[in-house]
Amino acid sequence: MDAKILQKIVHQFESPTYIYDAETIQRQYTRLKNAFSGVPKLRINYACKALSNISILGLMKNMGAGLDTVSIQEVQLGLHAGFPPEQIIFTPNGVSLEEIETVAALGVQINIDNLSILEQFGAKHPDTPVCIRINPHVMAGGNTKISVGHIDSKFGISIHQIPHVLRIVEITGMRINGIHMHTGSDILDVEVFLYASEILFSTASQFKDLTFLDFGSGFKVPYREGDIETNIEEFGEKLTTRFHTFCKSYGRELELAFEPGKFLVSQAGYFITKVNAVKQTTSTVFAQVDSGFNHLIRPMFYGSHHEIENISNPGGKERFYTVVGYICETDTFGNNRKISEITEGDLLAFKNAGAYCMTMASNYNSRYRPAEVLWLDNQAHLIRERETFEDLIQNQIMVDVTEKTIA
Repeated sequence: MDAKILQKIVHQFESPTYIYDAETIQRQYTRLKNAFSGVPKLRINYACKALSNISILGLMKNMGAGLDTVSIQEVQLGLHAGFPPEQIIFTPNGVSLEEIETVAALGVQINIDNLSILEQFGAKHPDTPVCIRINPHVMAGGNTKISVGHIDSKFGISIHQIPHVLRIVEITGMRINGIHMHTGSDILDVEVFLYASEILFSTASQFKDLTFLDFGSGFKVPYREGDIETNIEEFGEKLTTRFHTFCKSYGRELELAFEPGKFLVSQAGYFITKVNAVKQTTSTVFAQVDSGFNHLIRPMFYGSHHEIENISNPGGKERFYTVVGYICETDTFGNNRKISEITEGDLLAFKNAGAYCMTMASNYNSRYRPAEVLWLDNQAHLIRERETFEDLIQNQIMVDVTEKTIA
């Protein structure tokens, strides 16, 4: 998005503010869809944990996407946004059997990754179709914090436990209608994903009543100029060919599903902050902004990189700054970044702020969570109001301690 548009939006809604460009989201969706245009039955389920604002969910629904959810609350958000239950898949981890049963009763597709839960659910609800999430034991992305298909991951049923799954299915008479995997984020090498896909195909061939295969996602997006990203077009061409071969051997055409989150929304997001102060020490020039890891935790949590641009002075002389927040912790957004000269009051834009940013925000230090704005059809639409003090205390209950004696 143009710096002038970003400035205009923030002048209207103040800072800090998250801004999402609908056109970028639509472009990414179309790109993925076109990459698999040779697949007759394609389902793109948006992984809403990346960005769960109901206006974003509504945009996804209007484009034709389904919804990938990981909690009953995300399911409820999806239903509230207008998704039919049959277009939602529920892929939790570590939740109770009761939560899974509640979601199943809504008509949502269930995806189970635990042998014990699978057996319990199958024994009680053998007629409810269930997808199985496997762990292919493939390390993707090189970072165990975002790679979930490696051998030590808590996610999925190990491929070495498939005989146990088959025994449970036989004993309970339950119906398995899908096989799912998700290796994690930031997949650089298409061949690694294709290797994992072969494991999924091999597993799927052992189940006779499947209607779909879900290959997860984890496609890498560029975080800086010249950065490597997943070659979706190459991947689409190669997997489409292999998928057709599998369907032919399986005996019928299955649905091919993906669950992109970051791929669809990361590059669409901008987080705009205002510089409160410029502080020079003996070795560092700090740009201190009106935010912190309470609003954008990824740099401190994952070591993630977000390009930072001074949109108030985009053509200014570049200097080195360490951009930090106002939280009473170390909350560094970027160390020694080359940024156009910063003065107090300038606006800084953090790029790639669409995925796992606002959804991970908190009220730490009793700070308010920021506003969210959707830039759609050349207009700024407020999609989440900035929090107020009333929001901060609305669920708190103050006990009268005036008559209490403290020992």
